[in-house]
Amino acid sequence: MTEWFFNDLLRAWGSGDRAALDRLTPLVYDELRRIARRYMSHERAGNTLQTTALVNEAYLRLIGGQNVNWSDRVHFFAVSAQMMRRILVDAARAKTSAKRGGLLKRVGHSTAFNLDELPDVQSNRGAELIAIDEALELLAEFDPSKAKVIELRFFGGLSVEETAEALHLSPQSVMRHWKLAKAWLTRELTKQ
Repeated sequence: MTEWFFNDLLRAWGSGDRAALDRLTPLVYDELRRIARRYMSHERAGNTLQTTALVNEAYLRLIGGQNVNWSDRVHFFAVSAQMMRRILVDAARAKTSAKRGGLLKRVGHSTAFNLDELPDVQSNRGAELIAIDEALELLAEFDPSKAKVIELRFFGGLSVEETAEALHLSPQSVMRHWKLAKAWLTRELTKQ
């Protein structure tokens, strides 16, 4: 399938064409599963939040949006990644709150913080996911573009090129933002 055909279907669906949604559903479902598999690849077996459930929840939230002006495929999957981020962070918050009666604010020096690997929502590292989300919100307050790069690459699994396309930046700018934002987040998350 060509990119322009996918984009045309997205725009038609965003304008309220339900037939376009019917044609688009099987096309986006596989890509949503790829994003969800990336999220869930670090989860333990028997996890209560499964890849299919994550995809279905994100899909239901996406189709519930009325008259969205999708610019293109990358925009659609960037929003999908953001929805999956919210679902995972909410699950981690529920799990952490139930276990500890509250959230951890920092991951601490003893934790091996790594933005190249998503934490397991169901393990003790769920608190790390929450801390990353909270730090990302802080970063977005003073540097939204760097926060968006982290969201798209870390939570969305987008490549440098896809992130550049979504944010209308050069790949070099994306890499520069990625490195600076990772350094800031690492410092923010490990300070006591």
